[in-house]
Amino acid sequence: MGEKKLGRPTNNPKDIVLKIRMDKNTNDKLIKCSEEMQAPKAEVVRQGIHKMYDGLKKK
Repeated sequence: MGEKKLGRPTNNPKDIVLKIRMDKNTNDKLIKCSEEMQAPKAEVVRQGIHKMYDGLKKK
């Protein structure tokens, strides 16, 4: 019972959980992006963070 469940091996584990609150309009946009990209909402958020961060480096 104390065995650790193994998943797919990865060099970049996703071990941090983030809980956010958003309005309906923002959630609708997130769902639309997720559907268009055929990616989970978490991946859309991760890519959005990377895009914003890259924009900061250009300033």
